[in-house]
Amino acid sequence: MTDAAASPNAVARMLGLLGDEWTLLIVQRALLGSARYGDFAATLPVSHAVLTNRLQTMTAESLLDRRRYQSRPERFEYLLTERGRSLWPMLTSIWHWERRWVSRPSPPLPAMIHRRCGAPSSPQLVCRSCDAPTGSGDVVAQWGPSGSWARSIPAGTNRRRSSGRRTDTGSLFPETMSVIGDRWAFALLVARFVGFTRFGEFQTQLGAPPGTVADRLALFCNGGVLANVDGRYGLTDKGRAFFPVLVCALEWAQRWFPDPEGPAVVLTHRGCTRRFRPVLVCDHCGHRLHAAEIAPAE
Repeated sequence: MTDAAASPNAVARMLGLLGDEWTLLIVQRALLGSARYGDFAATLPVSHAVLTNRLQTMTAESLLDRRRYQSRPERFEYLLTERGRSLWPMLTSIWHWERRWVSRPSPPLPAMIHRRCGAPSSPQLVCRSCDAPTGSGDVVAQWGPSGSWARSIPAGTNRRRSSGRRTDTGSLFPETMSVIGDRWAFALLVARFVGFTRFGEFQTQLGAPPGTVADRLALFCNGGVLANVDGRYGLTDKGRAFFPVLVCALEWAQRWFPDPEGPAVVLTHRGCTRRFRPVLVCDHCGHRLHAAEIAPAE
């Protein structure tokens, strides 16, 4: 096996970096204007050790740029790089999915306001090539030159959650993290979007232990993402609604972690037969969304 064949591809790099709720929450707070250590510490119920570690990691991975704003004593601020800012479509899709589909005993996430039209807005996924609204059934996914299950699953811990907090502001994305915060769960959901439906297919394709596959399938069925009908696992409406999160994450990964061999996954839009590139538009006015034009409702 060559080094290239054994190396993690863009999907694995993305999961290894973003499969952590604190990282996503820090980016989300930075998009809303937080920049200094105290800003993040005041708005996220995270320990100083964890916050310091994540800021260091995100700086090393070029999601944040660490800049000194005071000399005596030294003080630094953490500003989003272009790589970090370009995560906003994924985060916007996560926000909408959690707000629409996840029940929680605490107050729901606020609506998003599209400043351009001034209305509450839900992001709608369209094809960049033809501007047609796009769902999971409208896109064909195939492995690209650097794609394979083995190269798409990162090594390391399976789950990195925010200490199990599911109802406070430290867990704004509880069910999202059960998917992208778990390497096998994410791979299994991708496999279902690709078209696999049976237990044996998941186990064979992913190469995961049978107990792991059974656990993740039960997790998705209990969460209403999949439904088991006569031994076939089908996507529910809630499961299909996760598709924008998945394709926005994939688009980000393949932009920032290109492989000399080519993309890990090739997406084709059935409607126009061209490569599918995700774009979010406002469901109220139809204009393309931009990060600076989206704000949580007061």
